[in-house]
Amino acid sequence: MSREPNTHLISLMAEANVSNKGLAKRMRDVAAQRGEHLGTTHVAVQRWRSGAGIQPKTAVVMAAALSVKLQRRITPADLGFFGEAEAAAPLAVTYPASTTDALAALDGLSAERVEGPDNGRLVVADGDLSAAVLSWMVARPDGIQTDRPVSQRVGMRDVRAIRTAGKMFMELDFQFGGGHGHKALRHYFRHEVLPLLDASFSEKVGTALFGAASEVGQLLAWTAYDTGNHRLAYRYMLSTLRLSQVTDDRMFGARILSNLSHQANYLGQHVQAAQLARAALEGAKGRATPRAMSMFAAMEARALSNSADPGAAGRAMSEAERYFEQADTAEDPDWLSYFDSAELMGEFCHCFRDLKQRSEAVRHAQKAVNETDPKYARTLGFCRMVLAQSQLLNGELEAAVATASLAVEAGDSLQSSRFQRYVSDFQTEVSTHATHPVVAGFNEQVRQALARLEDE
Repeated sequence: MSREPNTHLISLMAEANVSNKGLAKRMRDVAAQRGEHLGTTHVAVQRWRSGAGIQPKTAVVMAAALSVKLQRRITPADLGFFGEAEAAAPLAVTYPASTTDALAALDGLSAERVEGPDNGRLVVADGDLSAAVLSWMVARPDGIQTDRPVSQRVGMRDVRAIRTAGKMFMELDFQFGGGHGHKALRHYFRHEVLPLLDASFSEKVGTALFGAASEVGQLLAWTAYDTGNHRLAYRYMLSTLRLSQVTDDRMFGARILSNLSHQANYLGQHVQAAQLARAALEGAKGRATPRAMSMFAAMEARALSNSADPGAAGRAMSEAERYFEQADTAEDPDWLSYFDSAELMGEFCHCFRDLKQRSEAVRHAQKAVNETDPKYARTLGFCRMVLAQSQLLNGELEAAVATASLAVEAGDSLQSSRFQRYVSDFQTEVSTHATHPVVAGFNEQVRQALARLEDE
């Protein structure tokens, strides 16, 4: 059976002005820098150009090699691999029409393993996303159905138990990454939390119960996202967004929109990311605390920075700062307690890095590193990696590698695909200095850290 030529790969190779032999050599060099052996030849490259399949690890190496040559991030999907027509098909998930639909969706999702098949891509049709956001923006609250004629009665003690468990799982997520507690969390959610929503309760208890359940649903979405299962994460978030409609919790619903913005930005969908952040700001206006509004504005700034719009990004950062100056004037929910000054500096250092504003990137990243509580290990790892990238932008190779080495040393136990991508991106950026002893040492450190992670 004949294959269609891989036009994506052919086009990028032409743009990079690299031959089949040249790309094969670059791939072997990148693999060697990472302590791996790769036997790629020009014959294999020609097969891939002709439409043949490729092993995922090999595609990652090819993407890294072309990233260096083109001086921008190239992904395996950009190269047309992994059945792109299928991978790029929009995810068909609609906003649940009712509370019952949302709970049924969450029950099904909590039965799925986070390790299930996921190609690392997520495409959501603009129309579907806009419909979901609009549905949430204009929705009337469902209200709590109180005092059902069932035998099980729920009280505030049950709500406190859920919040305590949620807090514990959130601490695990911050400390060890999303892959650590997701399985236990989904089991707890499905068997201990969801059944309570069909029990009998007062309006006060029911409101608190749905709020607590939404927080656990949001954490399931976040841990799936951090593990790299983007489709599962998105479906969790959309269903949890619908759950926030039950009690008209606009601030928490906006938080879900800001999470969707964060994910879209991470996946390179910067226009959608900016729109989602703006929807969070508009939907929560007058209903959210200044600290929450600061977080939503920071998400917009992140998206605009990646869109290379320094003027708009600067305005969004200024808005986030203005809101944060008023953060102590209102009482925040517990789920927002992590968003402190260090967290805001962490968001800003990402913005300045993406805008290539070197001195500001270094200043904000260093401040974020200095102020971040070590209990937020993943956040600290991210900030250290951004500081390393910012130092590299400044031409400080040895300082950058030293910072990145510290991040890997402190974070090699993180079961976080996002953290691993930060490290991989940095390896690509320093690969032009592969012969430098500090770079070679760093690549060996990463290889050993990943090997330890697989053994644990």
